[in-house]
Amino acid sequence: MRLTKQTNYAVRMLMYCAANDGHLSRIPEIAKAYGVSELFLFKILQPLNKAGLVETVRGRNGGVRLPKPAAEISLFDIVKVTEDSFAMAECFEAGEIDCPLVDSCGLNSALRKALNAFFEVLQQYSIDDLVKARPQINFLLGLDQITHPKTAAA
Repeated sequence: MRLTKQTNYAVRMLMYCAANDGHLSRIPEIAKAYGVSELFLFKILQPLNKAGLVETVRGRNGGVRLPKPAAEISLFDIVKVTEDSFAMAECFEAGEIDCPLVDSCGLNSALRKALNAFFEVLQQYSIDDLVKARPQINFLLGLDQITHPKTAAA
C-alpha cells in the first residue's frame, strides 16, 4: 500500500501549522518550505478545512492554523480525509467481484486485519508527536526567519 502525495503534503501542512503555533501559516510559506506548488496545497486545504483539521482566516494577513491542539489530530484523522480508497485487493472494492471465494477467503480476512492494524497505529500518532520528534523543525522549515504580522485573536 502506498499513501498519496495528497496525504503526504496534508501531514506536512499540519506539521508546519503545529510548528508555527500561535501564528497563522500562509500557503506560499508552506509551499516554499516543502518545495511544492501553492496550487497543490490549496487543493489539499479544502478537504482538510471541511473535515475541521485546519481553519482558514481570510484577508490580507490571513492564513491557516490548527483549530485544536496538534496532540488531538491523529495521522488517522488525516489519512481518512485524504485517501480515496483502501482497497488492497479486488474483494475490498464495491461492486461485482469475480472471485468465488469472496465470502470465505482467508486472504480477505488477513488483509482486513492488516488494514485495521495499520489504522490503529496511525491513531496512536499525532501531529504533535511528529513535530516534537524534530527539535529543529522551525529551523528546517524556515520558520525562524519569518516575521509574523499581528493577528486578531481567534
